[in-house]
Amino acid sequence: MNSAILLCNGRVEFIQSKMLLPYYDVFDEQRYFAPAASQVVYEMAGERIAITICEDAWNDKNFWPQRLYPVDPVENLMHQGATLIVNLSASPYYRDKREMRRAMLAAIARRHHVPVAMVNQVGGNDTLIFDGSSLVLDQDGATIAQARSFQEDLLFVDFSSDSPAIHPPKEDEDTAVYDALVLGTRDYVRKCGFSKAIVGLSGGIDSALVATIATDALGAENVLGVGMPSEYSSQGSIDDARQLAQNLGIQWQLDTINDIFQQHLKALQPILRDYAPDITEENLQSRIRGALLMALSNKLGALVMTTGNKSEMSTGYCTLYGDMVGALAVIGDVYKTCVYRLARHANRDREIIPENTLVKPPSAELRPGQQDTDSLPPYDVLDPILEAYVERYETAEAIVQASSQPMEIDLVRSILRMVERSEYKRQQAAPVLKVTQKSFGVGRRFPIAVKV
Repeated sequence: MNSAILLCNGRVEFIQSKMLLPYYDVFDEQRYFAPAASQVVYEMAGERIAITICEDAWNDKNFWPQRLYPVDPVENLMHQGATLIVNLSASPYYRDKREMRRAMLAAIARRHHVPVAMVNQVGGNDTLIFDGSSLVLDQDGATIAQARSFQEDLLFVDFSSDSPAIHPPKEDEDTAVYDALVLGTRDYVRKCGFSKAIVGLSGGIDSALVATIATDALGAENVLGVGMPSEYSSQGSIDDARQLAQNLGIQWQLDTINDIFQQHLKALQPILRDYAPDITEENLQSRIRGALLMALSNKLGALVMTTGNKSEMSTGYCTLYGDMVGALAVIGDVYKTCVYRLARHANRDREIIPENTLVKPPSAELRPGQQDTDSLPPYDVLDPILEAYVERYETAEAIVQASSQPMEIDLVRSILRMVERSEYKRQQAAPVLKVTQKSFGVGRRFPIAVKV
C-alpha cells in the first residue's frame, strides 16, 4: 500500500495516500497503484501536519528546472495551513543523492517557512539500497537532526532545544558507496534465505574488493574464496589471492583447472581442429571456473558473488556463463577507476587487499601476457566516456566536446558500439547493486537486438 496510516489505541486514526506516482528509472508505481485524489493535513498536539509520501515532496517548482507532475502536494497542503511537513520515504541511494535530497527539502522549508522532517527507509531490497539518512530541518532549512546513513537509527527531536541531534553523514562519497555495497550485499544474501557467499579469487582487484565487501557484510566465517588458476595465471596472482584470503580471515581453496581445460580442448578438437585458437579458448577457462563455483554453491548452500565491474559490463568485457555466473553483481555499478578508490578505502586501517594487487596492470590472464588495455582503452579514458553515455545519454559528439583531454570521435563511437552490442549479455547478468544514478537493470530498459 502506498499510504501512511496513523494508529491510535488500536484503531486506524488517519490515512494519507500518495499522490505522485513515479514512473522513471527504477520506479514503476503507476503499474500497481492509483494516486490519491486529494490529501488533507492532520491536527495533533497543536500542530497541523502535512504528511507526504516520498515522491510527493519531489515536485517543487522553485527547485527543479523541469517538473514531472502538474500538481505539487506540498503546496496544496500548505494552503490548508500546515505548520509542519513530514515526508515518509523509501528513497533509494545513489552517489551524491543524500546532499541533493537535503538541498531539495531545505528549499521546501525555506519556501514555506515551516520545519520539514524526512524519515527514510534503511536496508537493501534486491538491487536497491536505502540509505536512511533521515533528517529534520528548521524553517530556515538548517539541519537540526540527522540520522545515520546505512544503518537503523532513532532520534528524538525537540524543536525548542538549541542542541541539534546530528549524526553527520560521511563526507566522502566513496566511503558511502562502500557502506552501501556492504548493506546491499548483506540484505540480499540474507533475504534470499542464505548466510554464506563464495567468491572466485583471481588475484585481481575486482575479486579482491568483492571478497572484502562480502566479508564485511557476512563475516569472515561465512565467506569462501576459491582460486582456480590455469596455465596462464601468474604465480604472483595466486600468491595475491592467497594473501588476501589470509588477511580477511576467510576460508581459502585452491583448485587448478589445467587438467579440466585440456580435457575440454580434447573433447572439442574433432570439431575445432581446423580453427586457430582465439577468444573461444579464453572464454572456455572462464566458463570452467563458473561451473565449479556453481557446483560449490549447490553443495555448500552459498551464493556466488560475481566480480565484474561496470566498465566491463558496459563494454561486454566479460564472459557469459563464466565470470558473469553468480547470484549478485556486487560491483556491477562501480566503474573500474572507482574500484581502485574503494580498494584503497578498504585498506584505510591496515593492508587487506595486497599492495601488489593495487599496482599491477589489470589482466584477465587468459592468454600469455594479456592485459585489459589489449581490448579496452585505459580506464581513466574509458570510464568518463561510459559515465557520460550510460548515465547521461550524451552523444559521441557531446562527449568529445566536453572532454578535458584530447579525444578522437572514432574512439568514442567504437566504445558506444561496444555498449549497445553487449546488451544481450547484461540482460542475462546477475542483479546489480545500484550506487549510481543509472545502473544496469530495471532502470535502464533497452532492446537487445538492435542494428549498430
